[in-house]
Amino acid sequence: MGTPENIIVGSHVWAEDPDEAWIDGEVIGIEGRNAAMVTTEGKTIVADISNIYPKDTEAPPAGVDDMTKLALSMNQESYTTLLLASPSMRYIYTGNILIAVNPFQRLPHLYDIHMMEQYKGAAFGELSPHLFAVADTSYRAMINEQNSQSILVSGESEAGKIETTKMLMRYLAFMGGRSGTEGRTVEQQVLESNLVLEAFGNAKIVKNNNSRKFELGDPESFHYLNQTNCYEVANVNDAREYLETRNSMDVVGISQDEQDAIFRVVAAILHLGNIEFIKGKEDDSSKLKDEKAMYHLQTAAELLMSALEDSLCQRVIVTPDGNNTKPLDPDLAALNRDALGKIVYSRLFDWHNYKEIKTSVIDSGATDHMTSNSSLFTTFQHHPSTSTMTLADGSTSCVIGSFDEVDYW
Repeated sequence: MGTPENIIVGSHVWAEDPDEAWIDGEVIGIEGRNAAMVTTEGKTIVADISNIYPKDTEAPPAGVDDMTKLALSMNQESYTTLLLASPSMRYIYTGNILIAVNPFQRLPHLYDIHMMEQYKGAAFGELSPHLFAVADTSYRAMINEQNSQSILVSGESEAGKIETTKMLMRYLAFMGGRSGTEGRTVEQQVLESNLVLEAFGNAKIVKNNNSRKFELGDPESFHYLNQTNCYEVANVNDAREYLETRNSMDVVGISQDEQDAIFRVVAAILHLGNIEFIKGKEDDSSKLKDEKAMYHLQTAAELLMSALEDSLCQRVIVTPDGNNTKPLDPDLAALNRDALGKIVYSRLFDWHNYKEIKTSVIDSGATDHMTSNSSLFTTFQHHPSTSTMTLADGSTSCVIGSFDEVDYW
């Protein structure tokens, strides 16, 4: 942020602009808190000093790959200078910290096998900034020095934390997890487990697609799916990703019967959300709204193999003298419905996450190539936003922490 002390006549600066975001120019006059400047395009503008930033005139025209090479201190001004000097830059270093800029588009050429080979064994800073350089440095320290490593992935919502974590896992699996049995490598199982966890752990939103939509009907017709009015994401093929998710389930060892059970539970939850209530005959009581609500109730009950109507419209109070049944009004019945849906989905996700996915990778024969011990599972249980991966090459572990609910390992 500019101040009267660091912004003077003749200063080269960046100024915030509502149309271009940032424009650069030279200050030609200052009056109070307002600075007049001529932009590089010859336009004269007036801006508040607090909204202009010193420009690093010593920075190379093409930008730098490490912000510590800039003459300015590490602040918003220097970051602005760097980004505007090289707007196509995907990654930037600040010392040994990697800053990633979300391009909101797929760049497969940056993460393919060829790129992994380029960074394999390369000294940190020798090549252009890349998350593979961070992953390789951690991997080398883990193997050569026998020291456990941690990689912290942080950022605001939609910054790209999940995709970054997936790419880190891909590189680590590429380096140390290629051994396997029954035609399924450890790398395959680890990476495919990401798709399954992603399918159940996140939601599809406008900016990105963190989940895969299950083909259980038109999403617009289900209350639990139509609240955001987001049904499609550009360049995403839901049918293909659904098939990829089913294939991932096969790869990680989820049987066909278990897959069928999973989808029955998901379908039941969606039908639960469509059950509506109206006021019943008694005070503070409720009943199903209409035949449509009855249909969804019966379908959910059949899928869950459980009677539901009394459970939704009533609550049981347990006392030392016995159980008392109390009716629920329509609003409380709806809350009861939603609570049931949440806890069933939560139990399904827990079963997936902790029992099926993690144990399927280890129990499939990968224990010959991956170190399994109690501390591994303690980490998963007590730190749900942290994931541990023990590679075939050694007994130490690389922990990747990402501020999202889904575990990656």
